[in-house]
Amino acid sequence: MADKQDAPTAAVVVGPDGMVSGWSEGGRLLLGWTAEDTVGRPVTDLLVDPPPPGFPEGYGAGPDPTGFILLRHRDGSTVDAVVTAHPLLGPDERTLGHVVTIQRWGRRPVIADRAFEQSPFALGAYDPELRFLWINASSGRVIAHSEEQVLGKKYREVLPEFDRTLFPERDDKPYADALAEVARTGEPTRLITVFRPRGSDYANAWATSIWPVRDAKGRVRAIANWGFDMSAEYWARQRLLILNKASGGIGRTLDVIGTAQELAMTPVPGFVDLVSVDLFDEVLRGEEPPSGSPFGPGETIRLSRAAEHSTKVDADQAPGVTTPVTHAPGSVAARCMAAGRSTVELAAEPGQGGEWAFGPGLAADPAHWPPGNPVIDESIAADGLTGRITVPLRARGALLGVVAFSRVDRPEAFTADDLILAEELTAKAAVAIDNARRYSRERTTALTLQRTLLPQGLPNQEAVEVASRYLPGGTGTEVGGDWFDVIPLSGARVALVVGDVVGHGLHASASMGRLRTAVRTLADVDLPPDELLTHLDDLVLHLASDLQPTGHFQPTGESGATCLYTVYDPVSRHLTLASAGHPLPLVISQDGTRTPVPVHPGPPLGIGGLPFEATELELPEGSLLALYTDGLVESRERDVDQRTAELQRALNHSTASLETLCDTVMDAMLPPRRTDDAALLLVRTLALDPHHVADWDVEPDTAQVPRARKLAVDQVDAWGLEEAAFVTELVVSELVTNAIRYGEPPIRLRLIRDTSLICEVSDASNTTPHLRRARAFDEGGRGLLLVAQLTHGWGTRHTTNGKTIWCTQPLPQSERH
Repeated sequence: MADKQDAPTAAVVVGPDGMVSGWSEGGRLLLGWTAEDTVGRPVTDLLVDPPPPGFPEGYGAGPDPTGFILLRHRDGSTVDAVVTAHPLLGPDERTLGHVVTIQRWGRRPVIADRAFEQSPFALGAYDPELRFLWINASSGRVIAHSEEQVLGKKYREVLPEFDRTLFPERDDKPYADALAEVARTGEPTRLITVFRPRGSDYANAWATSIWPVRDAKGRVRAIANWGFDMSAEYWARQRLLILNKASGGIGRTLDVIGTAQELAMTPVPGFVDLVSVDLFDEVLRGEEPPSGSPFGPGETIRLSRAAEHSTKVDADQAPGVTTPVTHAPGSVAARCMAAGRSTVELAAEPGQGGEWAFGPGLAADPAHWPPGNPVIDESIAADGLTGRITVPLRARGALLGVVAFSRVDRPEAFTADDLILAEELTAKAAVAIDNARRYSRERTTALTLQRTLLPQGLPNQEAVEVASRYLPGGTGTEVGGDWFDVIPLSGARVALVVGDVVGHGLHASASMGRLRTAVRTLADVDLPPDELLTHLDDLVLHLASDLQPTGHFQPTGESGATCLYTVYDPVSRHLTLASAGHPLPLVISQDGTRTPVPVHPGPPLGIGGLPFEATELELPEGSLLALYTDGLVESRERDVDQRTAELQRALNHSTASLETLCDTVMDAMLPPRRTDDAALLLVRTLALDPHHVADWDVEPDTAQVPRARKLAVDQVDAWGLEEAAFVTELVVSELVTNAIRYGEPPIRLRLIRDTSLICEVSDASNTTPHLRRARAFDEGGRGLLLVAQLTHGWGTRHTTNGKTIWCTQPLPQSERH
């Protein structure tokens, strides 16, 4: 049974006039009022609400002897009480007043009150104005106040820090606001509150429930709360959230500096306040990191700060900018990199009396720490740090650099779990940085190979004016197989080529080089565009068979390509072209109108068995041709036709410089983040002056050879090329004689004055002459040998009506037009 002090009972004598005439000691214990305070005052002064009907006459009488009422305590709080009234009768049975007994309301035994008082959970009750009515011992320890210190005081007065949130960036609701909202709405709520108890260096997380307490009529009489410390679970979850953020945030790009920046930004501010990432210069350049021990004892380590991020935004290192840093011999960073182990430095030992304090959710017992950690180093406080974790950055056994995680001006000391988190973040970033380094190295190799295989300078000729651009895909994409070429041909003609190899990387670059070489070889044979693409298609089929794995070798990649091959003749101003799955060129005349190209692209190279179609156009002098790869016009937002129309608008024909126009087009068509290579070849066609071309029909009679010689010499003299007259006379004699003897009519002689002097003899025969060495007593066989010795070059090209044999003589720079 509980004693009277556990459950004080107040006895009050109330006269017929409702005035208090007697007050017991129990009344003082229960309500705080003394007899001097109450005797002579109306009993209703003790009530919070107006008196119920029949009070005090017979209140509580009847079958149920219990009546409930809300009384006013002297400290301003309220007391729910059980009231029973007993009438005082005189000798004449007249009622002289009432004796009222008052007990605290409660149907539970007093030991239940003790259970709430001693609960390990924090419990409290407040009136609707948020004045303290009761707290248990656990709640007192949390707020660092005893019950006597807070009773009757308002919550915000006692705990002003609960009017703000510890982490404003999380949009947490202040706890005092949550209490007030429940009092206002009468709706219960649940929340997690993170705060730092008084006298503690750690932020604790509390799971809390707040609910209204109602009387029998449903009115809110008080607000109650309940909470327990869930710091262990909360901070473990926060670490998991940071790791989850790292999974999606680190390694998004194949860029070394970008990945280092992602590592620096991920744990700020949820875990630390400052992160720095230092890498070896070899890693930044995409090279292999230093092998073995990259530095000797007593040697200063020189790295580059690839990223630094802090809660002070203005102190962040600019993205993409690196700064040299050094780590002195014996420094923490040097020791970590040499030993391959992490180090935790604390500015002061947490806890008191030499005992380790409880960190956020983890008892930071020394048994949880790896050997040698943590290290108490008061010197880091001079840098404004309360703690620092230094972790070597290693991937696949290679040392890439070092990472430092620092806390600035926050009292929480690192825990063993924090060290594990820092090492997990670093390990994930190390793999991503090494992948980016490897990709950067391969991409640089492929890009170097591709740029080496592309023409380093376009040849000088008078058929066209050309300008070109090649841009690889943006960072994070492999180099593709886009290429272009300008190939001088016989007869002052020029071949314009653009192509795209399927796939990306070194394989695509190597395949591109093989195709470009093949096209140049086939161009030397002077094949028509459709025939050249047919031979090129066969070559790609052979390349595809070479890529099939044999034995333990793996396949080297995809095969296939597209190609556009065109030939422009400045004498006739004819453009002949054929396409193997490649976009057709844009042809724009000087007035800005687009000339349609009436040809359908054939299948891509590598399919085989399908014909290619060639077409011929006559172009006005000064026409603009745009040959390009699909990387210039492909877009996820718009279709190819729309992008082609945009390209045509960008080709402003009034721009005098093709180089300037190239830059304008690339800027207008390519987005900042490119996903594919793009090549552009701009060509402005020229027409050879008719006075620089002379041709004659030759009768198939050897008696006509002297006449042909004379016509040629007279024309050369007329051009002022007297020094070339002797050689011209000899080669014309030999070539015309061979055509009359071994060819078929009609026979035609043509001289072209270009950057060189070109002599051509055409006939209707398809037989190809061969250079051979005549024996000492042979009467013939020396003609072509003589031509080859006297001229700069010679060759044969087949036409639709036969063949043409040509040779060229170099002209002095002063004689070129």
